[in-house]
Amino acid sequence: MSASGTYINSLTTVDILFGWWEGEALMGKGQERALTGIENCRERFPTDWHEIHPDNGGNILNWHIYQYARDTGIELSRSRAYHKNDNCFVEQKNSTHVRRQFGYLRFDTKEEQDIMNDLYRNELRLFKNFFQPVMKLERKVRLKGKIHRKYDEPKTPYRRILESDQVNDTTKARLTEVYESFNPALLKRQIDGKVKKLYEAYRRKNGSRKVDADKKLTATMVSYYMIQQL
Repeated sequence: MSASGTYINSLTTVDILFGWWEGEALMGKGQERALTGIENCRERFPTDWHEIHPDNGGNILNWHIYQYARDTGIELSRSRAYHKNDNCFVEQKNSTHVRRQFGYLRFDTKEEQDIMNDLYRNELRLFKNFFQPVMKLERKVRLKGKIHRKYDEPKTPYRRILESDQVNDTTKARLTEVYESFNPALLKRQIDGKVKKLYEAYRRKNGSRKVDADKKLTATMVSYYMIQQL
């Protein structure tokens, strides 16, 4: 896969307290496009933003985001240089909500972007936030050179919001209405159908190149292929 030229990048936003996730597919790494993606994600969040903690990439950490934070009254913090794990919450969602969903293929057309955003803005966000439990790390203890991690009870982001005293009843009632209107099995089938549509678009774009639309490329498969070429 080539990393040259313009291709689709996924913007991931995560609420640290509840684990609520929103994503947006952006064409390229332009600063203004990144800001538009952040605004779109923020509009879909059920709770207010109080602080933004982006990574150190130039498409996110720039004057546009700084001015946006000032205009909206949102605090802006940044990660330490060479400390990638300062954004561990986002990195985790990039793995479970993006790469595991779409694989590692190169998507670079408007049709592919529209399909991805259709998923990000609809079924995928609903399925992940309302029906997929997540665990939160409570503490880490090092014993005899080994780190032991203690996690809390797995809960969906929706459930964590319902149990929080920091969210008003109006928001909780609105989310409950959404939750009760969807069938998780139906959502999963709709997600699978749109992912298949995405891979069909990828296959048409590449003409004679053989790509199995039902089988996403995984990191293990990439590693295996590279080893075979040695």
